[in-house]
Amino acid sequence: MTSDNAQSDGAQPRGSTSDNTQPPADPPRRGRRPTPLPPDLEDVLARYAGELAKATMLDADTLRAYTSRVRGYLAWLDQADVDGDPLREARARDGAVRDFRTHLQTVAERKPTTINTTLAAISDFYTRTGLGPPDVTRLDLPQGAPRALSTKDTTRWLRAVERWLNPRDRVIALIPFYAGLRIGETVALNTTDVQLSARKGQIIVRSGKGRRYRGVPLHAVLREQLALWINDERPGWPGATTSTALLLNRRGGRLTSKGATDILAAIAGDAGIPDDFSPHVLRHCFGTTLVRDGNDLVIVAELMGHARLETTRGYALPTAADRQRAINSLPIDR
Repeated sequence: MTSDNAQSDGAQPRGSTSDNTQPPADPPRRGRRPTPLPPDLEDVLARYAGELAKATMLDADTLRAYTSRVRGYLAWLDQADVDGDPLREARARDGAVRDFRTHLQTVAERKPTTINTTLAAISDFYTRTGLGPPDVTRLDLPQGAPRALSTKDTTRWLRAVERWLNPRDRVIALIPFYAGLRIGETVALNTTDVQLSARKGQIIVRSGKGRRYRGVPLHAVLREQLALWINDERPGWPGATTSTALLLNRRGGRLTSKGATDILAAIAGDAGIPDDFSPHVLRHCFGTTLVRDGNDLVIVAELMGHARLETTRGYALPTAADRQRAINSLPIDR
């Protein structure tokens, strides 16, 4: 996976410098080909995607994820031996979705969280296409804190960001870590959403789930990097005078979530962080650190844009590392 700062020979990562006349190229967009469907099911999916696009409360990433999961269900349905017509009959619908849940568990061996998010997308599909949500039980999930970086990986991350030469990319890397924004919220920021002064500042988040508004005070490190990008580097990029976007791609348009994710993956690779890294881990670092340092849950929920306090309380649950330490504490006789 590459980014603006992709390394060719193990030397220091490349990036933009004070000469802003040649902004670096953004990472190429790559991904798997969509699972093919027969024409009749492609039409069904297209109608659903059209209805989903009307849901202004959903961000672009959610739209893509729901469409992809429903495509997978329809592809399975095309090959499965099911009773009745699951797209038109409620009883056949329920049986088919339950069988698909079993398929995801036993054949595809998907994680419970993945299965539940897939079932949520299928429920949305049936709701929007008029048959109504299927009568299907979600899987019980093991209780544990959202996965964040370990102490060692956190240090590696911050050091990799510090030596990364592209100021825009450093901002992308630090906003989820120091302000707790989702990637979709990060790339949706406009320059007017960042308020800076010599000693303080804040980010105004106007996008995200439910389009809720919140203000997040700026950490000193993030404030410094934002000031460098906004005042010194961004003015030299194509589109700087015409686009309202805080984060620009090399063509002068708004950087996409996919582009930002590729950049973060490249920084994680430079930091030596394991392959299962995802951008949301940085947001989890924000929440985990605040909760475990004893900050009030209501404050943390407000900063993270959580609608339910129970979501924030999850950061206080034990992690896999906590469980391993508990096991390691058991006595041995040698």
